[in-house]
Amino acid sequence: MEIYLIRHTKVKVETGICYGQKDVDLAESYPEELETVKQRLKGINFDFIISSPLSRAKKLATDIFSDKVDVDQRLMELNFGDWEGKVWDEIKDPLFPAWMEDFVNKKCSNGESFVMLRDRVLEFWKEIKLKDCEKIAIFTHGGVIRTINAIEKNIKLEDSFNEPAADFGEVTVISIEK
Repeated sequence: MEIYLIRHTKVKVETGICYGQKDVDLAESYPEELETVKQRLKGINFDFIISSPLSRAKKLATDIFSDKVDVDQRLMELNFGDWEGKVWDEIKDPLFPAWMEDFVNKKCSNGESFVMLRDRVLEFWKEIKLKDCEKIAIFTHGGVIRTINAIEKNIKLEDSFNEPAADFGEVTVISIEK
């Protein structure tokens, strides 16, 4: 089985803004980035196509595959809770310093920790690997892709940030032996 992890394209968000599960617009470069991703996936017959419900991932998926796209909440980016939409440097939450010291285990105010993200992604990932499919396309976010890579490579979450991040619009292919 081949699983294609597709990160959404660039977003229209100022640098330094926390946006995790906040539904944000795509950058003006979206039409060109869409064509690049389409070319990368051209000619591949996917048995199953699934996306995060957040519009930045779902739009890319549906613009390429129209109505053939399923949606799964577990594919959403990390929930930054009360910090969503705020400038990172201006977050005054008393939990912020502890989170910065241990974002893997500490959760954001009314949000998630990286362990919580991993737990929901792991549940999803186990289900996907059981599907009777040759090729699967998953449209999602950087944190989810980082988590899947950590799971597959057996990397500790705290060490996963030593691995390169998926770029906007990047396609990562994981082969699974059945």
